Amino acid sequence: MKAVADYRPYGWRAKIGLIVPSTNTINEPEFWRLAPKGVTIHTGRATLLGKATEESYFRMAEAVKVAADDLATAEVDVVAYGCTSGSIVCSLQDIVADLQQRTKVPAVATAGAVVAALRALGSKCVAVATPYVDFVNESERRFLQEYGFEVASLHGLRLGETQEERRGIGRVPPEHIYRMAMACNRPEADTIFVSCTNLATIDVIAQIEADTGKPVVTSNQACFWACLRLLGLPDRIEGHGRLLGDCTAPITMDSFALPRQAKAA
Repeated sequence: MKAVADYRPYGWRAKIGLIVPSTNTINEPEFWRLAPKGVTIHTGRATLLGKATEESYFRMAEAVKVAADDLATAEVDVVAYGCTSGSIVCSLQDIVADLQQRTKVPAVATAGAVVAALRALGSKCVAVATPYVDFVNESERRFLQEYGFEVASLHGLRLGETQEERRGIGRVPPEHIYRMAMACNRPEADTIFVSCTNLATIDVIAQIEADTGKPVVTSNQACFWACLRLLGLPDRIEGHGRLLGDCTAPITMDSFALPRQAKAA
C-alpha cells in the first residue's frame, strides 16, 4: 500500500474539487470539457432552494461547508466554489478562507476567479451580461466597482423569482447568450463578462470575441482557469477565449485581493 500511496490513475496532474449549487447542471460538464489530460473534477453539491433572496444564498453558504468537508476526504489539490452570485452576495473573503481552512488546499470562489481573470487580461471597463434578478445584478455592479472595474453596462434576464426559474438558467441556449453579450457590449468596454456558472457559455466565447474584438470572461471559464493557474499548470486551452489561450502565468491568492484603497476604506 505504501508503494502506491501517491498513485492516481486519472488525476495524476491535479484533482480539482468543485462545489456547485444543487440546481446547477452546467458547471460540471463545462469543467470536464475544459480539463486537460491528467486533470480530474470531483464535485460536491450545496442545496439551493426557493426564489433568489439574500437568505437563500446564506443558507447555501452553510451547505458549502458540508460539501467542503466531504471534498477534503477526496484529497483534492484545489477547491472551487462554483457560484458567482453566491460569492458576491455572501462575503467572498469569508467563503474562501473557510474553504481553505476545511480542505487545507488553495481555494477560489467564482467571483474571485473573475477578478483575477479580468486583472490578467488588463481589463478596466466591463460590459456585463447575467441571468440574475435585480438585487443580484446591483450587488454584482457594486462588487466589480469595489474591485476597481468600471461597469459600462449590465444586462440581466431577471431569472430567479422561483426555484423553477433558477433551474431554467441552465436551459438558456448558448445562441441567446451570444445575443446577450452583443446587447450589453458598449464602445467604452474593453472586456465582456458573462456571469453565472449555470449558463452554458463555452461554445460561444470564441465567436463573441471574434465579432467584438474584445476578450470575453465567463464564470466557468474564469474559475477553471484560476484552478489551473493556482496549481501552476500552464496549459493553453484553445477555442474558449483569450484567457485560457494566452494567460498561462501562475497566480496566487493575492490575485483575488481587494485593491489597497478599498481595504483602507
